[in-house]
Amino acid sequence: MTLKQIRYFIAIAELGSISAAAQAVFVSQSTLTLAIQQLEEELEVSLFSRSAKGMTLTHQGHQFLRQSHLIQSTVENAKRNLQEATHQESGQLVIGVTSLVAGYFLADLLTRFQLAYPRVKINVVEDERHYVEHLLVSGEIDVGVLILSNLSNRQALQTEVLVHSPYRLWLPARHPLLEHDSISLADVATEALIQLNVDEMEHSARTFWQRLNTPPNITMRTSSTEAVRSLVAAGLGLSVQPDMTYRPWSLEGDIIEARSLHDLNDTLDVGLAWRRGSQRPALVDAFLSVVRGGHGDSRR
Repeated sequence: MTLKQIRYFIAIAELGSISAAAQAVFVSQSTLTLAIQQLEEELEVSLFSRSAKGMTLTHQGHQFLRQSHLIQSTVENAKRNLQEATHQESGQLVIGVTSLVAGYFLADLLTRFQLAYPRVKINVVEDERHYVEHLLVSGEIDVGVLILSNLSNRQALQTEVLVHSPYRLWLPARHPLLEHDSISLADVATEALIQLNVDEMEHSARTFWQRLNTPPNITMRTSSTEAVRSLVAAGLGLSVQPDMTYRPWSLEGDIIEARSLHDLNDTLDVGLAWRRGSQRPALVDAFLSVVRGGHGDSRR
């Protein structure tokens, strides 16, 4: 197993296709294909399900993706520690997060930062987006990790997108829509729908449902992503959710299918925010550097 294979695997997992990953890591498609085949042979598992629409992670693939991020981060941190051996940062960094983001991004970001800066004390403040913004602008927290799509203080904050997460439709196994070659928002609007009502997700969803003349048939609302998974898997409704929250099984072990909607190209943007204008604290620069080492750099 090589670090290149790990890097290629992460690229394919995040982009969903050999062709897109080949462009991202600047190698040929045949090189990527061979590297993944060799990796699967060594691990003796299938990491991807392959179809004409692209590459999707298997259960084992999801498990290996988390380990791959840790491997990559450990190597980067080892290099950084050697380069910065004479300059050990210390102090306190206050990070603001919203609840949905905390569940999917926080542990990985904090693990990588603590490996690189073990002497820095981290305090985490979790609250709703508008209050995290208020704390950022007032200087009470140093950096925020939150959904950027609904920011209200854009002039006072500088932001950087870490993930553009596309929306997909969640369905239970054997649902009739799975037989369709293409699914649209109109196909879904009349189905019983489950809406995730956390981190202003309902507000985000409203922007794409408003394009239809027919309002969506939302029959349940919940602030729990796991509840959405269980309800969908049990056949009690469908749900349109950002791909970052998708897992192919519920807590009960039931299968959840996910399909793209051909007329929905919106994304949920997750990233960093910090106060604009004033000189950034050194620890904020350090945090940004570590986080950028594990994600694409999409500044705006």
